[in-house]
Amino acid sequence: MSWLPPTRSLTALQRVLLVALLAPVALLWAVALLPAMLVLPFRLYGTERLVELITAHTSYAWALLTGSRPER
Repeated sequence: MSWLPPTRSLTALQRVLLVALLAPVALLWAVALLPAMLVLPFRLYGTERLVELITAHTSYAWALLTGSRPER
């Protein structure tokens, strides 16, 4: 995400606020993904689309969690 400052320049409070703002978005995404996980496998090409959705969700969660870690 190029509009965010580099993680090296974020303070601990800024990291906490960033996660606090983005975590509800990730939770909403997960809740929206549940019906798709129940319906898509039974549709034509639904399994492929479901794999794409889960991959996108995993990438988003990974970026959220690793982007908020302090540099050592």
